[in-house]
Amino acid sequence: MTEKPKLIDVEEFFANPKFSGASISPDGTRIAYLAPQYGRTNVWVRGIDEEHADAVCVTHDARRGIKTYHWADDPRWLLYLQDTDGNEDFHLYRVDLDAPGEPAVDLTPMPAGSRVFGLQPVKSVPGSVFVWMNRRPTFVDLFRIEVATGATTPHLERTEPLDTFLVDSAGAAAFYTSQTADGTHEFYAVDPDTGDRRLLQRLGGPEHPLGVVPTLVTPDGKGLLVGAYQDSDDLRLVRIDRATGEQTVVAAVPGHSLCTMSQLSASLPPTLFTSERTGEVIAARFVGDRPRIEVLDPHFAEVYAALSKLSDGVLDSVSSDATEQRWIASFIHDREPGLTWFYDHGTGESKLLFRPRPELDPADLAPVTAVHFPARDGLPLHGFLTLPVGVEPAGLPLVLLVHGGPWAHDSWTHNPTAQFLANRGYAVLQVNFRGSSGYGKRHITAAVGEFAGKMHDDLIDAADWAVRQGYADPARIGISGGSYGGYAALVGVTVTPDYFAAAVDYVGISNLANFMRTLPPFTRPALFNSWYRYVGDPEDPAQEADMLARSPLTMADRIRTPLLVAQGANDVRVVQAESDNLVESLRARGVAVEYLVAEDEGHGFENPENQIRLHRAIERHFAQHLGGRAVGA
Repeated sequence: MTEKPKLIDVEEFFANPKFSGASISPDGTRIAYLAPQYGRTNVWVRGIDEEHADAVCVTHDARRGIKTYHWADDPRWLLYLQDTDGNEDFHLYRVDLDAPGEPAVDLTPMPAGSRVFGLQPVKSVPGSVFVWMNRRPTFVDLFRIEVATGATTPHLERTEPLDTFLVDSAGAAAFYTSQTADGTHEFYAVDPDTGDRRLLQRLGGPEHPLGVVPTLVTPDGKGLLVGAYQDSDDLRLVRIDRATGEQTVVAAVPGHSLCTMSQLSASLPPTLFTSERTGEVIAARFVGDRPRIEVLDPHFAEVYAALSKLSDGVLDSVSSDATEQRWIASFIHDREPGLTWFYDHGTGESKLLFRPRPELDPADLAPVTAVHFPARDGLPLHGFLTLPVGVEPAGLPLVLLVHGGPWAHDSWTHNPTAQFLANRGYAVLQVNFRGSSGYGKRHITAAVGEFAGKMHDDLIDAADWAVRQGYADPARIGISGGSYGGYAALVGVTVTPDYFAAAVDYVGISNLANFMRTLPPFTRPALFNSWYRYVGDPEDPAQEADMLARSPLTMADRIRTPLLVAQGANDVRVVQAESDNLVESLRARGVAVEYLVAEDEGHGFENPENQIRLHRAIERHFAQHLGGRAVGA
């Protein structure tokens, strides 16, 4: 075998990337991107032919890194979103690019508990943006904001928490959506003159646990693009005609579903790519052993063919100028993440703009391999295996890395935690257990009623598969995850207390009933097809009893596995009490548990010093109990 690679410093995985999140201005003369300043990611702007040394830092947040920004249609302004210490109360801020040293202006001052959910330009009113926000705590309404002045005008208000208007490019209500008492999603056409609504389609409930995704009005306002299963097990992109209600398949790949991960975070790869020039959908992303891009537009087909020559990865995100001649593209890759290129379609010229983490040598990182195996009841399972470089892949300590959601999925990409663990000598297995998105209607709905049941069995079956294949030492299996993944880790050490040699619970649920009761009020009406359908209603005594029986806190007396718990103090999804109560229960019994609390974090750690602290603790924890490598050991 080749020589073992060096131990890569934890900072190289989890410090702020040197560069990320690039996009081109609408006029094609400038690029904006994220880069460190004041120890946090801030927005920088430079000319298209300039270097970073020529760039200007236009935001000045020393408290929390900026992740999401937008060009305004007026070249003077740039917009960005920011919350406070991870509380997810995002506000929209305006930066004056003519005076980048001036403080940013909050365009959406609101009390705690209200936030911005999304924005889009208003093409019919230059200089304005549409913003969805809940000034009324349980209603997410649509407002028009004049960027230069901050003047805010209510545009469309919801009458029911689950009902909403979908607007066309001019801002007119084109469609209306509603959810019935049984969770069915209904889509209506809106008469432009009278406002009357006419039912077009109904789409089922539990196979859409996070709502129907995507939903996008076509630029002409005559169609609605939705993610629908129709008569298939696969999620397709379908157009609903506003006049007739007829469904037409726009994009479908047999055996593959649309990737809807972008609904969870704007920083994740987009489900749909849209034209800067026309607003039409030009490509769609599907789930597979490697993500799959289906191109839908002839012009973008030419661009995509050229972009595909720049990386052997998969297209992550693109932006273009208004003419769609100048492009910036970034790529997904397991060992060379986030390569970002500039491409001029007019000249055919391209140049590498940056590598986000130039200090990481791809040769030192581990390939990520798609794997497949059946669950014990025959349900096909898909996962990804990362094996350490330079080590015989036999009898290794294994970490089962469990994704959150649970209505999300792991994919072929660069996962810094998986790479960090592989560098420390662990085999890392990520499995898309039942309930994960992206693998069809049967797969996602097979999780109904199966928290701490068959969902957990899938994880055990995955680890058993790795043992049977010879990759893993059955005496040295650990489990780690965040959010639902943290819950899964706790289920692992309670339902199967002798299976795992070590566990990490990162912002995980310990009490399902308390978790649901403490979610923000505006989320609760939207939970019918997810938590209520899949887990239960904590206000129903019988269902609450079942939820408590599936809650790790109820079974905490079974825990004897070495456990590390990490929690953000400002977490509004999984409140700190979820971790506090578990840790207190264990310490009252004399069970040792390491507990990290980050006072300036929410549901997941964003600040690099907290990520570094967390992963140093994980490194020590697993080295002690699973026998992997560690710096200084």
